[in-house]
Amino acid sequence: MASNISASGAEQFVEERLLIGLVTGSLLQHKELLDMLEDVDIRGMRQKTLLHVGVGLGKNDWLEELLARGADTDITDDSQQNALSLAEEMVRQFPDDVERSKVLNLVTLVHRRDQVILRRLEATSSRSTDHVTPVASPECDIASLKSSVDSLRREMKSLVRQLSSSLEELKAQVCGRDALLRCLEEAVTSTAEDVTCIKCGLIGEASLSQSTSNPARARQECVDAMMQKTRIVYGDGVDEMRRLYERLYDGDEITACIIKYLCGNDWVRVMVDFESDRIGRMKEKVVELDGTQWNGSALISFCDFESETVYFGAKECSFYSEKYVCYWLAWALSQLSLKLVFDNEGRPYSKGDVEREREWKRAVEEVEERRERGEGLHSYINLALEGRTLKAKVCWLAAAVPRIIAYNGSTEGTAILQQQAPLLFSLYSNNVMGTLLASAKVGPMSISYGFFFTSWSSLKH
Repeated sequence: MASNISASGAEQFVEERLLIGLVTGSLLQHKELLDMLEDVDIRGMRQKTLLHVGVGLGKNDWLEELLARGADTDITDDSQQNALSLAEEMVRQFPDDVERSKVLNLVTLVHRRDQVILRRLEATSSRSTDHVTPVASPECDIASLKSSVDSLRREMKSLVRQLSSSLEELKAQVCGRDALLRCLEEAVTSTAEDVTCIKCGLIGEASLSQSTSNPARARQECVDAMMQKTRIVYGDGVDEMRRLYERLYDGDEITACIIKYLCGNDWVRVMVDFESDRIGRMKEKVVELDGTQWNGSALISFCDFESETVYFGAKECSFYSEKYVCYWLAWALSQLSLKLVFDNEGRPYSKGDVEREREWKRAVEEVEERRERGEGLHSYINLALEGRTLKAKVCWLAAAVPRIIAYNGSTEGTAILQQQAPLLFSLYSNNVMGTLLASAKVGPMSISYGFFFTSWSSLKH
């Protein structure tokens, strides 16, 4: 080892390790050793610096690090070659080596920068001494300038070491902060999911319904909004239609949430015939979800998914007239609410929600198994199971929940569903209701009473 290497055994060990690393290892594995090195321009055999060795080997990543730490491109070895002349020689020997060309470009740029700095220092020194009597030879001035440059270079090396240490500390802090942010994000996500589960799991008015300081006003605004979306095509049934919406709103939270959701949706339309208990005059032909085709004269209510319109024959036709027409209205409105809120062709879950799809399939299987065992099921559950496709069965089962509530009342209807179809009732209460109410736009509304009274002839045109 050259005589000007530090006498410290640790320094010598560091230098030897770095020389070995230059030949065999990657820069990342030896950055800590570079931080331990007091002088990056320390000389080795034949007066070569680490920069000489890196240039000779064509190690571009090492050179970038050494130059950033202030390595001097002007130091010469025993053969009087500095880093620049050595880089030029390597390019001549290996003209097709792209890495050697990159090394030369890098060393050339740094060398030129150092020369510019030196010239500027010389010019500054010359200007500052023009008005005084020279007391030293030009050689002394140049030596002094070089000493200043060397001092500046040492300061730069020290600053680079400090910066490297600071960067490592900053990196550790950033990593710690990132970890903290990830934990915080997971905690917030988990909390949001818990809140959603709580909202969806509770049926009570206090937790699910849109809060308002005046429940009576909120009820009136919802009903008024539904009346705005309603066209009475035949007959005069404004008061009767309002009473049907109020009955659904007051009957149970399950039917109320449908009104709360639909009243704030701009696409909802309800077409009503108060002179007939069938929809045939408004909708001549219909196609059910399972592909079954019907004549409109055979149906009391129907939800047309394509036009997002409910058709409703509202003429009273039995002793339990209002209750009878009310549950047919609930049947169609519930199907429309599912279509609009989930945007999945009437299914009671969103597209791509595989887990929820499996749960609804299990709900269908549960009631089918009960029917096969001969257990008594509500007629509307049996009717839903008559669908010729799984999609139709799922959609109709979901719509059967508010229909049963509207027909049997809140207490009895809930008891029937919990006993005969517990999974169906749980899915509707926890998932469907929560989604409807979370998407509802109940609030202060500016309601005008511009109901639409049209004749059948004007409707056709």
